Amino acid sequence: MDKNGIDNILQQLQAASALASGTKKQLGNDEVASVDFSEKLKSAIDQVNKSQVSADRLSEQFVSDQSNVDLHEVMISLQKANVSFQSMVQVRNKLVTAYQEIMNMQV
Repeated sequence: MDKNGIDNILQQLQAASALASGTKKQLGNDEVASVDFSEKLKSAIDQVNKSQVSADRLSEQFVSDQSNVDLHEVMISLQKANVSFQSMVQVRNKLVTAYQEIMNMQV
């Protein structure tokens, strides 16, 4: 995930936290930017996929010795891809847990 995407998500979480705690007044409907959850999720998944593809490409180049790729570059890109994938898995787990809790609620 790139830094801008992470900063954007953090700002949204901070705004939601401030709204929930009552420290920030809710804006009118015309002032609130619409956020499509499915688009944000797809964007995050695409970023994780790009980091994994990039790491795979670097490792293949290192193994085949096609270009001047250093081992530390390969290891850093592989770790970045691993961390982004693990964070995506944790988000998925939280979403599944939230879905199960909602489905178990009595109406």
